[in-house]
Amino acid sequence: MILELADFSIHAGQNAAFEEAIARGMSTVISHAKGFEGFKLNHGIENPQRYVLQIFWTTLEDHTVGFRGSPAFTEWRAIVGPFFAAPPVVEHFELIGKSA
Repeated sequence: MILELADFSIHAGQNAAFEEAIARGMSTVISHAKGFEGFKLNHGIENPQRYVLQIFWTTLEDHTVGFRGSPAFTEWRAIVGPFFAAPPVVEHFELIGKSA
């Protein structure tokens, strides 16, 4: 399993609308992508304009080729992109250990 970690900074005062957009984008776009295995959304405490989105993919290519190379990526960005105060930072991680 691959973890996509996306770090977002959004415009001030847009939290509720951004959270709704993320939920809509996940349910209507990303959840239908090949290799999608789930997600978690975390909201910053010290910085309320910061969010960290974790998306779990079966393979790296499911995200980088299958999803990002598809029209669905354009749909996703149209839903969440207007809230970005800066381009998101996106990285991928491979699970090497976990607790029970």
